[in-house]
Amino acid sequence: MTGFHPTRRSVLLSGAALTVTGLVPARVLAADPIKMAGIYTVPVEQQWVSRIHIAAEAAQAAGRVDYSFSENVANTDYPRVMREYCEAGVKLIVGEIFGAEAEAREVCAEYPDVAFLLGSSFKQDAAIPNLAVFDNYIQDASYLTGIIAGAMTTSGNIGMVGGFPIPEVNRLMHAFMDGVRETRPDATFQVSFIGSWFDPPKAKETAFAMIDAGADVMYAERFGVSDAAKERGILAIGNVIDTQPDYPETVITSALWHFEPTLTAALDAIAAGSFGADDYGVWSFMAKGGCSMAALGTFDGKVPAEALALATQREAEIRAGTFNVTINDDEPKSL
Repeated sequence: MTGFHPTRRSVLLSGAALTVTGLVPARVLAADPIKMAGIYTVPVEQQWVSRIHIAAEAAQAAGRVDYSFSENVANTDYPRVMREYCEAGVKLIVGEIFGAEAEAREVCAEYPDVAFLLGSSFKQDAAIPNLAVFDNYIQDASYLTGIIAGAMTTSGNIGMVGGFPIPEVNRLMHAFMDGVRETRPDATFQVSFIGSWFDPPKAKETAFAMIDAGADVMYAERFGVSDAAKERGILAIGNVIDTQPDYPETVITSALWHFEPTLTAALDAIAAGSFGADDYGVWSFMAKGGCSMAALGTFDGKVPAEALALATQREAEIRAGTFNVTINDDEPKSL
């Protein structure tokens, strides 16, 4: 486990003046970077966390934050690391508490002068006014990739490998399946969860079993799935990041998450003194710039024109608010 790094990638915070308010202490001069820490339970290379990390580094490059982070933090150690950062003077903590919800929220309540922006399966709590939550609401982009996948499958059998059946994963899988049905109404799905956010070998073996059972397109919610697809010569759809450069003959496209709008909204609220117990999930929606479908790249010209036209049409409708992708947080099943 990587421990607390109070000086990693850091410069001294100079003169950010903070006063206690009914929400979060938040009068920060525009010229002063906010001292920010990321706490991650997996390596920063992992796709979901990498999007937060990249957005934080961009904010640091822009002079908005002084960013340090800890990775590979066990859920049992998460509260301790939170406290260490708070005691070190950090004023914004970003991370994911899916496996430490109750304990993490207790820490937030203990440090009312720190703003917390945390990935969570649960909603904000007015009793903890300095905790804002977010989740991975990129169902819009997942739906579009499903349209493409449905047009590219030959067997109509699609494999889907996820980490855990929590709302943020479930809704992406359902949206993808709904998109597939637009171009392949008779499609069937094999769905499995590996019980880990980062176990590429297990994800790969799970994908192999699905391919052996007839899947010719894989939904790669986890790392390792595209490796299996590549080895067996079938296709895959990526999730959160664009992995096509690593799998140019395998990954058709990906549903991309852009954390920048979420972080920018939080930093603006802190600077304005208005950061509070809010749900920042909406900033992941396509209409807010929080997600998109990756360019086809090496698959340009290989996707049926009708499917590409439909995906383009749906994207325009989603952005205009005339088409709404269903948000279904229930655990998906093989069917």
